[in-house]
Amino acid sequence: MAYILAINPGSTSTKIALFEGEKEVFTKTLRHSSEEISQYERVIDQLEFREKTILAALEENGVRLSDIAVIVGRGGLLRPISSGVYEVNDAMTADLASACYGEHASNLGGILAKRIAASIEGCRAFIADPVVVDELTDIARVSGHPLFPKISIFHALNHKAIAKLYARETGRAYADLNLIVAHLGGGVSVGAHSGGRVVDVNNALFGEGPFSPERTGGLSAMQVADACFSGKYTHAEIKKMISGKGGIVAHLGTNSFKEVEDRVAAGDAKARLISDAFAYNVAKAIGGMAAALSGKVDAILLTGGIAYGKELMQQIADMVSFIAPVKVYPGEDEMGALAGNALAVLEGREEVRKY
Repeated sequence: MAYILAINPGSTSTKIALFEGEKEVFTKTLRHSSEEISQYERVIDQLEFREKTILAALEENGVRLSDIAVIVGRGGLLRPISSGVYEVNDAMTADLASACYGEHASNLGGILAKRIAASIEGCRAFIADPVVVDELTDIARVSGHPLFPKISIFHALNHKAIAKLYARETGRAYADLNLIVAHLGGGVSVGAHSGGRVVDVNNALFGEGPFSPERTGGLSAMQVADACFSGKYTHAEIKKMISGKGGIVAHLGTNSFKEVEDRVAAGDAKARLISDAFAYNVAKAIGGMAAALSGKVDAILLTGGIAYGKELMQQIADMVSFIAPVKVYPGEDEMGALAGNALAVLEGREEVRKY
């Protein structure tokens, strides 16, 4: 018996899932209270606490560590890298621990994988398709000022998993398809996939593309500059306004799209306007990516937690179906995607890359 353990650390939880081949044995979300998290000054300081929580959960579910062959963690903020599966090495853990490319809970994924794997004979530690996957074309990197080149940060794990799933379902190779994938969750990323690469995509974290439940997306640069120097806001407050307290939560006071849908159903005119504007902005971004692919698009794939909203997805589809057929894949199976990448290595279908 050889298990694959997937680890996905979030700001207030750590998701773990155990797989035997493609079969999920169990999955568990380990919740962390704000009191528990607030005692740690930096994300890396949570490492021992999170590790103990994971090991206790595995023991509680009767999992023997010796039965685990691979541990795959959610990749954090690293230097830009190509899509694929990476062995967790010292260079990677050093970058994740120092947060030299950004502080985020997902930075713990690779480090936790390596630490736990080190205690198991023959166990390997990987990450797969972290958010910093960068396959942009040279022309896509050019912005309106050389100080601000485009940076690739997006939901690479789910983008790639959904694109490859569609390819399998249609009996074609991912590398032979031109796809537009729109991940609609706490953040929104809309990417153009061509030749097996994401050749263009909005930076889903730093204020680009459509607005989302918690992020502003693209704003007028001059208006932001005026706000920055108005004396009303600190640097930290502006950053939080862009990512964390922007988008739908700024307009409606909630980051739950389900709540927005309920308010729309109850006749809330403002909620209807913001919901319509969200769909409108996503559709415009899809249209832009269609232009990036010269109009040669095989399919448009809508995914992420917001994709459960059937009325909203139909609204977007009505605006973009003239480009290509639209298919909806609600949710985001990040744990299955992580384990699937590790299984591809074990079965020789995927080569391990070096960071």
